[in-house]
Order: sequence, then C-alpha cells, then structure tokens
Amino acid sequence: MLINFVSENCTTIMKNKIYKVETISDLHEIAGFEKPKHPLVTVIDFSKVNPNNMPGSASFSCSFYSVNFKKHCSFIYGRQAFDHKEGTLLCTAPEQIITFDRKKEKGSTEGWGLFFHPELIRNTVLGKKINEYSFFNYAENEALHLSEQEKQTLLSVLKQMENEYNTNIDHYSHDLIISNIELLLNYCRRFYNRQFITRTNQNKDVIVRFEEFITEYFNSDKLSNNGIPTVKYCAGAMNLSPNYFSDLLKSETGKNTQEHIHYYLLEKAKNILLSSDKNIDEIAYELGFEYPQNFSKLFKRKVGISPTEFRNEIIKN
Repeated sequence: MLINFVSENCTTIMKNKIYKVETISDLHEIAGFEKPKHPLVTVIDFSKVNPNNMPGSASFSCSFYSVNFKKHCSFIYGRQAFDHKEGTLLCTAPEQIITFDRKKEKGSTEGWGLFFHPELIRNTVLGKKINEYSFFNYAENEALHLSEQEKQTLLSVLKQMENEYNTNIDHYSHDLIISNIELLLNYCRRFYNRQFITRTNQNKDVIVRFEEFITEYFNSDKLSNNGIPTVKYCAGAMNLSPNYFSDLLKSETGKNTQEHIHYYLLEKAKNILLSSDKNIDEIAYELGFEYPQNFSKLFKRKVGISPTEFRNEIIKN
C-alpha cells in the first residue's frame, strides 16, 4: 500500500503535515524506483521498496486511485488503528488521507498496488462510471479479505496490465490498459459481493440495529428537531462508512440506505395524513422538510399520487 511511500524531499507538505503525492512519477521517486514506463498508471511490488528510506510515520494524500493488497500492514485510517497479518485489499480514491506507522511493521512487506491517475480514464466509459465502484470510499476496517484463488485472479490481471504498458506503446495500448483496470475493478466488485454473502450473520445484526435506530429516530422528536437523517448520519450510527453501509443494505434487503430512509419517512407521512387534519405544509415541516414542495414531490414520486390525493382516496374508500 502507498502508506509506505512517503518522502519529504519529493512531495509537497501541506500545512497540517499531510504529504501530497501528485503524480505517478512522484510515487516512483518516493519508492526509490526508476522513472515509470507510463506517466498515468503503475503497478508496484511492495516487497521491492526499501523501508529504511521511509520515515517512522506519516500522513499522506494522493491524487490518484489505488487498489492495494498487502500483508503485515499496520496503519491508521480515520481514527482507528489496524494490524492485518493475513492481508487484505483496500481501494482508495483521490485525496483520501491515510496515516502510516512503520514502527509497527514486522518482517518484510508483501503485496502490490495498482495506481492510476484520473486523467488516464477521463472521457472513457470507465471514467464515466468510476463512481459506481463504491468500494473506493469504504473505510479501511471494511477492506476486502481475499481467498487464495481470488488473489491469483487479481494478480493475473495485474501481470497482463504490466506487460501492456511495459511494451512499446501503440494505438491499442490505452484501451487495453483501461480494459484491464476495469476487469480488475469488476472482479473486486464480485469479491466484495461474495464477502457480503459470507458475512450474512454479521450483516443481519447490523440490519437489526439499524431498524431499531431508524424506528426510534422517526418515533421521537429528532425528526422535527434535526430534520431527515442523512445516509452519512445513519452509517455513522452503525460505525460504518456511507458507501459500505448502503452496499451492505442493498445486498441483504434490496434497498440502499437512502431508500430505507425514504420508506420510513413515507410510512410516517401516511400515518399523519390519515390520523390528523393537518395541512400538507404542516406535515412537511413536522417530517423535517425545509420546503413543503420537496415533500410533495418525493411523496408523488414514490407513492404515485400526491399527499392530498392519497388522503382523499383513502378517506373515500
């Protein structure tokens, strides 16, 4: 993982002591490697990086995407410290911050990292759908634990990619490199889905806690006082990242976090519509909407009719 690759003499240090790595060339220089074969993408073997050239600890932010597999990895992501002895896969998006503590490293570092700059995929199909790969924004404690077969599958794609950018660049190189990156990311998505399935018991515990949390929120005065809960707020209550939590819910229930929030919100709206004579604006404010028209739009989009039509139709029937 790039957490090993921090060097003061070839990065720009930000005011809060975060090292900024702007280019693939900077990354190679920090790692002590020769100039990269391709300016926008590289694969790095972590075992070839000399840890003695690295500081004891450092925080950094990179301007590119990374897919990293590493064993014997100790570092801080957010506010939590982690020690992965068996090895995991972690994907990061540009500008995410990771703090590495080399003092906790034991033995040699094994693993690899794929790093590619956003410019590589700009104006490509992959570039347009890169945000669909939500695991780039998972927290580190939500990293992917790979089977041996899965490790070999990803490694074979990496080898193919290395062969492509190490050969003479031609008209087909760019498309083939991007195709291999997309193939690797699709495998990552498949393996994450497998992990959701194999962790179904733990996931169900999370869902039960979430249902208790969201029910209590909507049945208390928090809704009118604090407004509609956000995806980030709900995920934080479960101690998970927003993307991971939504993907977990989607895997187990078929609905993501936002859809669950809307479900509870509309159920409460229906109850108020049928049990009171409050007008639509009053109900909207009670539900935490700043603008009543937003409530009406959401209701009609999800239910198929307006709040007023719903109330009149139920009363008539």
